[in-house]
Amino acid sequence: MNKFHCNNLNYFFPIAGNAAMAFDPEQQPTSSAFVEVGKTSGEIRSEREPLIKDNHTPENYSVVAAIFPFLFPALGGLLYGYEIGATSCATISLQSPSLSGISWYNLSSLDVGLVTSGSLYGALVGSAVAFTIADVIGRRKELVLAALFFLVGALATTLAPIYSVLIIGRVTYGVGVGLAMHAAPMYIAETAPSQIRGQLVSLKEFFIVLGMVGGYGIGSLTVNTLSGWRYMYATSAPLAVIMGIGMWWLPASPRWLLLRVIQGKGNVENQKEAAIKSLCRLRGSAFVDSAAEQVNEILAELSFVGEDKEATFGELFQGKCKKALIIGGGLVLFQQITGQPSVLYYAPSILQTAGFSAAGDATRVSILLGLLKLIMTGVAVVVIDRLGRRPLLLGGVGGMVVSLFLLGSYYIFFSAAPVVAVVALLLYVGCYQLSFGPIGWLMISEIFPLKLRGRGLSLAVLVNFGANALVTFAFSPLKELFGAGILFMGFGVICVLSLLFIYFIVPETKGLTLEEIEAKCL
Repeated sequence: MNKFHCNNLNYFFPIAGNAAMAFDPEQQPTSSAFVEVGKTSGEIRSEREPLIKDNHTPENYSVVAAIFPFLFPALGGLLYGYEIGATSCATISLQSPSLSGISWYNLSSLDVGLVTSGSLYGALVGSAVAFTIADVIGRRKELVLAALFFLVGALATTLAPIYSVLIIGRVTYGVGVGLAMHAAPMYIAETAPSQIRGQLVSLKEFFIVLGMVGGYGIGSLTVNTLSGWRYMYATSAPLAVIMGIGMWWLPASPRWLLLRVIQGKGNVENQKEAAIKSLCRLRGSAFVDSAAEQVNEILAELSFVGEDKEATFGELFQGKCKKALIIGGGLVLFQQITGQPSVLYYAPSILQTAGFSAAGDATRVSILLGLLKLIMTGVAVVVIDRLGRRPLLLGGVGGMVVSLFLLGSYYIFFSAAPVVAVVALLLYVGCYQLSFGPIGWLMISEIFPLKLRGRGLSLAVLVNFGANALVTFAFSPLKELFGAGILFMGFGVICVLSLLFIYFIVPETKGLTLEEIEAKCL
């Protein structure tokens, strides 16, 4: 497989005006004035680009020092996944006349739907809030705020005396999800060494799946306990406290601090000193001697790629950010509309049809699939910085195409051979976790230009949660209208389109610093 170079992206997104623009050496370079006449849009003049180079020196870092800057933000992913797993069991406990411990257990299907989707509505609100505050308060404080919403939401849900308080708690928790899923990948990407950035951001997806498995496990242990649903939701409160304290202790993102410097926000010397201290803490003792030099290099690179002017809303849909929005937004959109929520919804019935003894218990089926997701995500984490993003995306999504057509064929042609459905289900889950699952979040965390990263990523997260809600709510009526077989075939066609999108549009970012991605891929 030929490597898709970042420079090739400009074939699909030509830079307006470059063909007619003569390069003025006295002119301050901007994002649209990098290209010399007579060269392809992906080439950058070496004399104007001393720092952004093809073969840069690997960053020095300490593995031990990199643990906490990853771990505490990743707890946001763990809490998100835990909520998904715990809620699937909590709805069973809530409706039990003998074990719910409440008088309002006789919930309608709409009531149960609100319990299940309340956090999704909150996540949409959280993503919208992140759009306005992310670049003002920074990634660290946004994650502290997310931890606070997690804690308040968990306590309100756990102690809910009436149904309305339960829903308020679920929505509040969801706001934390929206903030965390916005800020965590940004903080990890901006603080991680470029050599292991892909592994660390993908490992956040591993934490989401780990949280799901933990939620299923805690749920299965407490579902037959009096007021078991309260214990399920209470378990997340201590994790929220740990996350909040940990993020308060961690330093701010050095790149966010330096962005404030070149945009004239705050005292220049104080901000630079804070960025140097931040890098020293994030990289460990091995980096102390070169921290100041690295800060100056990052500042020069940010100035070179045009980060010195504060972003406007209109810039989100122009130039570099427009390309980034198409790449990142397209990935998270296809991540959802290729049927991921629907396939998992059908998993228990598929396994029951195949005669698996554990399939009669929905929680055990969920744990089984959760473990498979965990294993495959672990594989992606191990190989992503060796193989790259594109090979995993192309291979994984290709496997999803095969699995969706197999699943559709089972419901239309091979209903007497349930092994076909089981193979398709396991193939789909495995391939999704190798590709869209971790890499969608990774790409949106590294593809946006720094000055628009906060807002751009919040739009991508909004697209993700919005598409998730659309697929979840549209699945049942579409199934009744077309049947399961045709519906899964339709998802397969969408998956083919996503494969073409990846092949022609998505660049390879393996091994590049965030500034190099901005200069070469956009």
